[in-house]
Parts: sequence; structure tokens; C-alpha cells
Amino acid sequence: MKALLIDDERLARNELRRLLKAHTEIEIVGEAVDVEDAQEKIATLEPDLLFLDVQMPGADGFSLLEQLGLPLPLVIFTTAYDEFAVKAFEFNAIDYLLKPVDPNRLAAALEKLRLPAASDSAAETNADTAPRTRLLLDDKVFVREGDNCWFVPVKNIRLLESEGNYTRVHFDGNKPQLFRSLTAMEERLDPKNFFRANRKQVINLAWVEGIEPWFSGGLLVQLKGGIKVELSRRQAQDFRERMSL
Repeated sequence: MKALLIDDERLARNELRRLLKAHTEIEIVGEAVDVEDAQEKIATLEPDLLFLDVQMPGADGFSLLEQLGLPLPLVIFTTAYDEFAVKAFEFNAIDYLLKPVDPNRLAAALEKLRLPAASDSAAETNADTAPRTRLLLDDKVFVREGDNCWFVPVKNIRLLESEGNYTRVHFDGNKPQLFRSLTAMEERLDPKNFFRANRKQVINLAWVEGIEPWFSGGLLVQLKGGIKVELSRRQAQDFRERMSL
């Protein structure tokens, strides 16, 4: 995969180049120092992936994406500031890495590119649909309700509940309501870690604290923190198979 590094700081570009040596599937085809330079390099080099800084002299990284023609390359943001993370999420970025870039976080971001859906994420973005790359437990997602925003580790999400066209997300004592269906939310979650308990609820398996028999062959699952979730007979069977040795 051809990658272009876009950052006005030479040391930051050098460090990212050094970290990417461990990932032979990434071919660095060039570097750019600002938006104008990046536009020229993208036109001539046609990279598949941009490692894009947010704050640069003149226009910022978001302005670059707004000015680019379609189809857009895949994007991994790199920045020293987490205040831009919500906006990066709105641009359907593959990931958002804080400087100094942690090698493990970089590896996790690149792992998303290996998933089947990642190769189609640019096309999905152009079709105004969310990318379907699976979120890893150590990833962080941006949750917003009104003027409130959270930067939430996926592993902290214990329960998602459908409320019509909305989904209520439970984490760290918060439970904001998001304008997105439970099915759309579930598509972003790794089925190894999250389980569709019933028509209206998805649970994080790591938060399961207790299980007891329930009506008609179902199960009652208790999550850490006291929330109880009912599993139908059919889902209970799937749950047993998933959790058994």
C-alpha cells in the first residue's frame, strides 16, 4: 500500500518513517510539508493512504480532505492534540494517532487496513456511509450527545441498547443516546468481543459477571455494575457455544 506522510515537522516525519519500517506492507512514496505541497504530491504519486497531520501552516489537514477530488485516499490522522479527534471521526478516518506515535497504536491502526472492509472504506465514504472496519478493544471512539463529547476506549463500552433509530451506549457511568441504529453500531464491533444478546441489546463479553437460567431455556446475564440482560433461548444457545471450552 502506497503511503504519503503529510506533516510540517521534519522530526515527526522521520519518526513515523522509522516506525513504518517494521510494516513492510506500507510503501512510503513521498512526504509533504503543507496542504499545497500535499495536493501536488497526491496528484502525482496517487497514494492509497495518507498519514495526515491536523495543524500545519496555512490550511489544516481537514481543509486538504475537503479540497481533494474523489475518490479519497484512506486517512490516518497524526497530531499532538486530541481536541480535533471528533472532527477526524466525522471524516471517517481509519484511526487517530496522538504524537508521539506509540508503535502498538500504529500497529493496531494498520491492522484495520488488513480487514476486508478497509479496502472499500474510501468508496463507502464517498457514498456517505460509515466505514465498516472492525474496532479493536484498545481503540478509542468518539461519542457525542449535544454539546457533550467523550473519547471512549472500546473496551469500556459494556452495553448498547436500541431505542428506535437511536442507540444508547453505556460506558464509565455515562449512557448517551446516539442517532445511529444498533445494527449500524454492531457492524463496527468485533463479534469476538461483543454479542447480540437480543433484538435490542448488544453486550461486551468482557463485562459479563454472572449467568443464571431464565424462562423457556433462556439465560439472564448480569454485567459488572448490576445491569441484567435477557437472552432468548436461541441466543442463549449461541452464547453457550461462544463461551464454552
